[in-house]
Amino acid sequence: MIHPAPPVVSFVSRKNAGKTTFLEKLIAELRRRGYRVGTVKHDAHGFDIDHEGKDTWRHKQAGAGTVVISSPRKIAMIQDREEEMALDEIVQRFMIDMDVVLTEGYKKENKPKVEIFRHTIHPAPLHTKAQPGSLVALVSDVAVDLGVPRFDIDAAAAVADFLEQRFIKG
Repeated sequence: MIHPAPPVVSFVSRKNAGKTTFLEKLIAELRRRGYRVGTVKHDAHGFDIDHEGKDTWRHKQAGAGTVVISSPRKIAMIQDREEEMALDEIVQRFMIDMDVVLTEGYKKENKPKVEIFRHTIHPAPLHTKAQPGSLVALVSDVAVDLGVPRFDIDAAAAVADFLEQRFIKG
């Protein structure tokens, strides 16, 4: 049986605008409300989470295409991929039991987006009012009209209200 995928909302910005910091607060608020929250961090440059000398690293070095480490409370997988896995496939395979999935990044993905904009870091947001695209909200340290709801950079609870009404309970 195929379960309906949870809603996916991408948090995007220019570099160093505070996506991770804001998401930490938002995740905590959504969890406080009882929601199961999944996240996917996009890294366009590649990454390595394994540590040299550890058993899983040694398995990978020996040629294993997929390595899983499992414990009573956590599981992690490192898998070689010929090409990047689509976000929808990641959600369908690994996050189907979540109430909402928040991504950090995925600017080019066709998902609803919340832009984090700090005027003190960048001169202008990624999106414009004339071409908002899939932008559904703006979180900013200054008043900017992009034709979507705008939330203060410290208003994680208000953004949680917005997500709850528009995507989770909607």
